[in-house]
Amino acid sequence: MAVAPMMTPFLEIGPAALDFLKSSSYCSCLSLPASFPWLPPCRALTTSWWELRISRSRIGTGNYNRIQAYEVYTVHGKQKVRCCYLEVKAYLNGIDVPDILAPRALFVKVFGSIGSVAGGLDAGKQGPLAHTGACIAALLSQGGSEDHHLSWGWLRSVKNNKDKRDLVTCGAAAGVAAAFRAPVGGVLFALEEVTSWWRNLLLWRVFFSTALVAVVLRTASSFCGDTNCGLYGHGGLIMYSIGNFSVKFRLAELVPIVMLGLFGGLMGSLFTLCNSKIVKFYSAWHTKHGPAVKILHGILISLITSACTIGLSWLGACTACSLETCPNQGIAIRSARFMCPEGHYNDLATLFLSSNDDIVRNLFSVGTGSKFRYSSLVIYLVSSYTLALVTYGTPVPSGLFLPMIMSGATYGRLVGMAVKSWHGGFAELDEGLYAVLGAASFLGGCLRVTVSVCVILLELTNNLLMLPLTMLVLLISKTTGDLINEGIYDQLLRVKRLPFLQESPEPYMMNLTAFDVCSRQLVTLNAIEKVKHILDVLQGTRHNCFPVMSIDLSSQKTSFQGIILRSHLLALLKSKNCLPTKSSEKKVAIQESLPCSDSGKPALLKMVTIKVVEKSSFAERARSEETFIDLQPFVNTSPYTVVDSMCLASAFTLFRSLGLRHLCVVPRVECGLPIVGMLTRHDFLPDHIFRKFPHLRRKRWQSLHLRVPFLKKAVESDEPPESSRL
Repeated sequence: MAVAPMMTPFLEIGPAALDFLKSSSYCSCLSLPASFPWLPPCRALTTSWWELRISRSRIGTGNYNRIQAYEVYTVHGKQKVRCCYLEVKAYLNGIDVPDILAPRALFVKVFGSIGSVAGGLDAGKQGPLAHTGACIAALLSQGGSEDHHLSWGWLRSVKNNKDKRDLVTCGAAAGVAAAFRAPVGGVLFALEEVTSWWRNLLLWRVFFSTALVAVVLRTASSFCGDTNCGLYGHGGLIMYSIGNFSVKFRLAELVPIVMLGLFGGLMGSLFTLCNSKIVKFYSAWHTKHGPAVKILHGILISLITSACTIGLSWLGACTACSLETCPNQGIAIRSARFMCPEGHYNDLATLFLSSNDDIVRNLFSVGTGSKFRYSSLVIYLVSSYTLALVTYGTPVPSGLFLPMIMSGATYGRLVGMAVKSWHGGFAELDEGLYAVLGAASFLGGCLRVTVSVCVILLELTNNLLMLPLTMLVLLISKTTGDLINEGIYDQLLRVKRLPFLQESPEPYMMNLTAFDVCSRQLVTLNAIEKVKHILDVLQGTRHNCFPVMSIDLSSQKTSFQGIILRSHLLALLKSKNCLPTKSSEKKVAIQESLPCSDSGKPALLKMVTIKVVEKSSFAERARSEETFIDLQPFVNTSPYTVVDSMCLASAFTLFRSLGLRHLCVVPRVECGLPIVGMLTRHDFLPDHIFRKFPHLRRKRWQSLHLRVPFLKKAVESDEPPESSRL
């Protein structure tokens, strides 16, 4: 587990922060090519952002489905709001996506998730609630929102990057705990999946936050009961309770359980591969045709979901039942009649026309082995699996956790029914318990998360006797999935082109050095530099950090003085204080006239860019006159450096553990250049390394001893095209 650094700067992405990519308040990085592959197109960032919210009414017994009015929310601004749990995870890794935690993102997320979940789309609520909690925490960490005239002075004490990251982690964990009413599961999910740096103090804070969530939920449920608050009151704190059902199994039943884990790993890997392709297509489609296509996309997904719900329900058969035998009693919820005569129910319509939570309760129900037919479960499995694939990536707030539980529980129940029918005395586990294991296998094979998923499922079902089998299934499914491809979160981070750094270096980094992958085309500045040259450099490059050199007049040797940030140069140009000659005595006055608040990240917040400086009269005068700026008082003279022969794995560990955004690479043997390159976050990414050393990708696959050509071809096709670097 990585140790939290003292400070973690953030990588700014967006049109206003384009020139500050990978920069921070105390360090920066160097290279940002014009075709930098990790940036979305500028056109998509500068247009207004549209979000479609779809509300589709559920069918009551004997009623037809209908599509309600569409709600379209438009958020105007210079930057596109990225409402996704993955961006929160990237933020906690050190990437600051603009507006991801803004108040307007919170507003859109809350009302959008209400529409998408209540409307019946195949979408979960875990992701939206985790993002909602992170937005609330970020709002509190900065003392409110000054833009919306909501600020509290007593919260300013936590207005720093470190405490803000901690609060965002607590908010995400609280959202997960609220989604599943699983406080301990929320803590473990934050530890295992959300945050990149963990420490004991953060553990206490997250535990305190989820405990408060549990208290609030328990208090609210005591006032609601089962019917006063709609679907919220169902289940209490145990959403999918299977009661104190005895969990007994024979040793021979471990065979189908192991097969269930293998099948879950394969299905999860296939889901990950297909969904990454679909999301990539959606992203290109939205970027090419603009915001209006998102509205069409949402309408199309809603129509497809409604058509499947209505049309496929007709394929179910009517089953006769009575008050004594009809499976409406106990844990199972009310069955849907759907065009059946009185005293009959449609098992397929029961799955399609219920809310997502009620679907899971039906599939997890024990003692109801004859409630569903094989054909109905197969039809629902194919449709729910397909709808989950095409729905995630639609411009509506959606999560993956609940759709995976529904699909996994469906094939888990199928396996349980098959085992029971094959030999009645062979199986003692109930079909509902097989459904729980199926949900665990699909979650493990897709998310590649084990401990937190295990605890969440135990808190959801309230049956600790399922712990050994759940652990076994999760370990098998995760191992199977890891042998084929990456988890879905890692795949989607690559699709979204977020430069996420994993916790540990890849094995192939042991065979590379820092010089092999670093950026070598450096743009340097002199200690006392011409203003005209600084303007040309800032105008012609997008570099965010410049090495500063000085020449010894006696020996004519060039020495490396340190680095200076682009934001510092802009602040110096904004001050309009220059030296008429290189030997002027005005240096101290310039240094004293430049406030500290005009450098670093505040310059970004004030929108000081090179275009603003170029339009000033000072820039015109500086280009016509010979004026200089002394950079020495503003240079960071102690940047982190590594020698060019250092192992890349060691450089990666240093880079990530300290939360850096650049590493200066200096020569081990004097070669005439005091600095030979720089390492940035981009240089450690597998895509960049594989483009330079293609044989490493082949060796990576050969080490697995897998002969699956189509998987290898699919993974390699995910690599972005090679782009030139400055």
